Amino acid sequence: MKKIGVLTSGGDAPGMNAAIRAVVRAGIVGGMEVVGIERGYEGLLQAQFVPMGLRSVSDIIQRGGTILRTARCPEFKTKEGQQQGIRNLRNAGIEGLIVIGGDGSFMGAKVLSEQGYPTVGIPGTIDNDLAYTDYTLGFDTACNTILHAINNIRDTMSSHERISIVEVMGRSCGDLALYAGIGGGAEVIIVPEVPLTDAEVVAKLGEYRASGKRSGIVVLAEGAGHAADYEEMLKKAFPDLDIRSSVLGHLQRGGSPSSQDRYLGTTMGAYAVNLLKEGIGNRIIGIKNNKIYRGNSTDAKDCLLTYTGNFTSSRLLFMAVELTK
Repeated sequence: MKKIGVLTSGGDAPGMNAAIRAVVRAGIVGGMEVVGIERGYEGLLQAQFVPMGLRSVSDIIQRGGTILRTARCPEFKTKEGQQQGIRNLRNAGIEGLIVIGGDGSFMGAKVLSEQGYPTVGIPGTIDNDLAYTDYTLGFDTACNTILHAINNIRDTMSSHERISIVEVMGRSCGDLALYAGIGGGAEVIIVPEVPLTDAEVVAKLGEYRASGKRSGIVVLAEGAGHAADYEEMLKKAFPDLDIRSSVLGHLQRGGSPSSQDRYLGTTMGAYAVNLLKEGIGNRIIGIKNNKIYRGNSTDAKDCLLTYTGNFTSSRLLFMAVELTK
């Protein structure tokens, strides 16, 4: 391939800029032209193509968000929109595409692959909700952002002897709540994968109260409920306690990416370029290195995937899986 494109789609995530930087640098070193597509699939439909050079990705590895910007694009879900996107790519001479985003973005990449257009996906979402990979870009940074907020909230909760329900992002995946909750020493962690009844939450907090504690943190994944509802329920259960709630919101998406997210973005971006350079598309990149793994990886939520091989880079175990089957 002589010319490739890169776009970011869906919700932004820290580490996306590191991936963009790696795609551009690896592409240029590999003798390819690299084109940035602004505003995701919306920009693809509007042919918002920007040539990218080494200077265009200078001084961005430490920045949160995405320099290419991002948007959600309902029009790309239509057959007409998909065909227009492919026409725009071909008219611009772009022979392969790298998509950085989450499951919705990968469904768009899957459509392009099904129509014969070489596409490689990089997992970029703070939710960590792509089952085929251990970690997604932005997850580590978001965990640290949440942990910092929990630490601050705990300071004031302890001072005033209050209980706070802290609602975090993650959609239907509880990883953010679980990791940050454990790291922050939360008294109760509520995630959609392991539902707790109101009675169980009350009983757990009752145990801590019986031990003499009058302050605490409940970390709640947004997919398991709403902080305001739990606040109302706990106020009825513990009328003598001061119960507060905090919804962290979009601050979880921002901030300078952690060392891990910069490293993952850089290595995944370079690897995606190498795949396209070898003429390999219809793949999404994942990483498996922090847990015991046995058998084939065949499930990435809404995508149909087939595990195709292991690729070792430094101490990381990379894999590329098929978007279509």
